[in-house]
Amino acid sequence: MAEPAPDTWPTPEKWSRVDAYLTELLVGHDPDLERAVADQQHAGLPAIEVAPVNGKLLHLMARISGARRVLEVGTLAAYSTIWLARGIPGDGHVVTIEAEPRNAELARANLERAGVGDKVEIRLGRGADVLPTLAGDEPFDLVFIDADKESNTIYLDWAARLGRPGTVVMVDNTVRGGEVANPATENPQIIGVQRGLEMLGRDPRFDATAIQTLDAKGYDGIAIALVV
Repeated sequence: MAEPAPDTWPTPEKWSRVDAYLTELLVGHDPDLERAVADQQHAGLPAIEVAPVNGKLLHLMARISGARRVLEVGTLAAYSTIWLARGIPGDGHVVTIEAEPRNAELARANLERAGVGDKVEIRLGRGADVLPTLAGDEPFDLVFIDADKESNTIYLDWAARLGRPGTVVMVDNTVRGGEVANPATENPQIIGVQRGLEMLGRDPRFDATAIQTLDAKGYDGIAIALVV
C-alpha cells in the first residue's frame, strides 16, 4: 500500500482549519453552550471540555441509542452535560458527578440557563464514592466518562454494574497525543487510560472500539463500548 503524500499528512494548522469548518457546518453556534464555555474560562477552570464536534457526537449517541437515563462522570461546567440532556426525551434524566463544589455551582447555573436544569441531577463527590450510591436505581442507558484518568477502571466497572445489556459507554481522552501507545510511560494519567482500554478489550462485559480524533482540543481519541 502506497504511503500518503506528505501534503496529506495532518498538521495542527490543517486539523484546526478542518475542525472549524466542520463545527461551523455541522454544529453551528449556540449562545447557551458558548456562554457555558465563556463562564468556565472566566472562572479560571481548565479548558478540558469536549470540542463542539464531540459534544454533538454525545448528543447524537444519546438520540441514536434512545437513551432516557444518562450517567456522566465529570461535570466541570456542564458543557457536555447540556449536550447529553438535549439528546434525551423530556422525561429523561441525567445524573452527573462532580467532585468540586465550585464547579457544580457553575454547572447548575449553565444548565438552568440552557433550559435543561429539570433534566439533570448533580451528585457532588468523587466518582468512586458516589457511584456505589446509585446501585439499585433503574439502569442507565448511556454512560459518559470524562474525569480523572487514573480511575478509569473504577468508572468502567461501575458503568457495567449500573448499566444493562445494550448500554452505551463512552470514554473521553483515550489517545492523549499518542502517548497511550507508549509502554514505557510513567505518567499516571496515561497509565490510567491504558488500564481502562485494556479492561475494555479483555472484560467480557464490554464490546468496544476506540477512534483517534483531531479537533480543537488537539490529538486525542474516544472509546465507545456496549455493555453485553
